[in-house]
Amino acid sequence: MLREDLPKIITATVPGPKSQELLNRRKTAVPKALCGDTYSICIAKGEGAMIEDLDGNKFLDWIGGVGVLNIGYSRPEVVDAVQKQAEKYFHTIINVIVHEGYIELAEKLNEIIPCRGIHKKTYFANSGAEADENAIKVAKAYTKRPNVICFSGAFHGRTNLTMALTAKKAYSVGMGPFPSGIYRAEYPYLYRAPKGYSKEEAIDYYIEKLERIFDEATPASDVAAILVEPLQGEGGFIPAPIEWIKAVRKICDENGIMLIADEVQCGNCRTGKYFASAYWSEAGAAPDIVVTAKSLGGGMPISAITASEEIMDAVIPGTIGGTYCGNPLSCAAALKTMEIMKEEDFCGKARHIGEKIMKAYEGFKEKYSVVGDVRGLGAMIGIEFVKSKENKEPYTEFVSAMIQYALQKGLMLECAGTAGNVIRFLAPLTMTDVQTEAGLVIFEEALVETMKKFGIE
Repeated sequence: MLREDLPKIITATVPGPKSQELLNRRKTAVPKALCGDTYSICIAKGEGAMIEDLDGNKFLDWIGGVGVLNIGYSRPEVVDAVQKQAEKYFHTIINVIVHEGYIELAEKLNEIIPCRGIHKKTYFANSGAEADENAIKVAKAYTKRPNVICFSGAFHGRTNLTMALTAKKAYSVGMGPFPSGIYRAEYPYLYRAPKGYSKEEAIDYYIEKLERIFDEATPASDVAAILVEPLQGEGGFIPAPIEWIKAVRKICDENGIMLIADEVQCGNCRTGKYFASAYWSEAGAAPDIVVTAKSLGGGMPISAITASEEIMDAVIPGTIGGTYCGNPLSCAAALKTMEIMKEEDFCGKARHIGEKIMKAYEGFKEKYSVVGDVRGLGAMIGIEFVKSKENKEPYTEFVSAMIQYALQKGLMLECAGTAGNVIRFLAPLTMTDVQTEAGLVIFEEALVETMKKFGIE
């Protein structure tokens, strides 16, 4: 059974001939912008944490659809739930015809989302970018304010508004003009804090940078929301320090600003909590609004926006919603995914896998000069590669080469970070211990081979 298999490459190289044929067809049928050559895998089927390509090669997937497949590929119960719903009806729009799946999923998320409020309300969109954009709509409707603060390293999507919120401008070249009223503060990237700073001094430094915006960019009284990823994804898998979050929460409370947690990637059991902002809540710094997507639907497109009744009911009718939002098939998948994740303790699975990966990565950090930092929460872990531990210069080309070495051995890896020098860990939480160990063996082999290629002792 594929879900229990280990990586195995049977063609001379990846891609094999059948995959190459499909890749060639892609070039003629799909925009060039979507035809990158980093990955040359054409899937035939996927189960658990494994995929098989058109040529019969088997890969262990440590990318997981970039955080979509926490529950793994092709979970039979989720497939069955979608099939049963499809037999009844594919579509309604909630504004016109109500379906029970939408209401039941909203009720279940209202019970577990760790945002402020006794009585919470949830509504649905189709993607993470839509969720972020809608959360800002909600914040603006409630506060009656125009501006938003986001952070360096942030990734929030590719709509016009979320491209403006996203820090890395490679994602928005030639796409302007963008909305006004967006201001960027420096995210607390402790590994790259000013040299010689203690953790406490670094947090104070980043808070001072945030507060300076109120003097130099926008008055606090004009800010509707501060948008934060509890653990930055594209920015380099950087957890927001809890002491920094507590200070940001205090700033928001003192100035009537909504604190939004972007859990598009880090939600749905990935960090060892069902939602990463539960760590905030336990520290007395719960967000006002939480958005999530990716693994919410187990692979079906759905995202959610949750806040207290008071905040949600400030929204003017007609300003939120959409044709496919809360689609019945996606709601069915999300309900079954949530049921399985709770029954099988996927938060515990994330902690278990994360402990194994973190221990191995920390060992690589001690052993190899190119590993500068290891960080994360649960099974969302980043390992950063540098040319020197002293100067911390990003080793982007090393990561690019290492990803290709690993791919040829059957392990799928992806980079992150503003310089592309971090390898992200987002394997499905269904990965077995044997698969984890096999992946770590390939990871270290690829690391060593890449060091040899670059002449590193």
